Amino acid sequence: MRIAIVDGQGGGIGRALVERLRAVYQDRVELVALGTNALATSAMLKAGAGEGATGENAIRFSVPRADVILGPIGIVVANAMLGELSPEIARAIGECTAQKFLIPVNRCSVHVAGVENRTLPQYVEEAVLWVGTQMRSAEPLRIL
Repeated sequence: MRIAIVDGQGGGIGRALVERLRAVYQDRVELVALGTNALATSAMLKAGAGEGATGENAIRFSVPRADVILGPIGIVVANAMLGELSPEIARAIGECTAQKFLIPVNRCSVHVAGVENRTLPQYVEEAVLWVGTQMRSAEPLRIL
């Protein structure tokens, strides 16, 4: 399974997702770090992503090749992350047929009704478990 993790600014959410996905699924998943800037991409690569690319064109090129896309909710909102998320990136992610798991972050100027106020580690854990439901492997999950 090819998982694209999209993040910007400092890459903290992406880094947390990569670390936990790598710990749980090891080499059973292919993790691709897609950063809106080099700092975000670098943080995700250091956390264990196998590949990484930076910028609008790299993200637009890579997301259609992913089975799953993970990231903060702002990745589907034009001009989110202080303008780092271009309308073209938001459109590419939104139009992509890959399943998406979006972490609600109030900094992205989007408030989602009914979303519980949880910590980032709680949302990351939920994302990791959700990825397991998307995997087609008959292999049982073993959460570390």
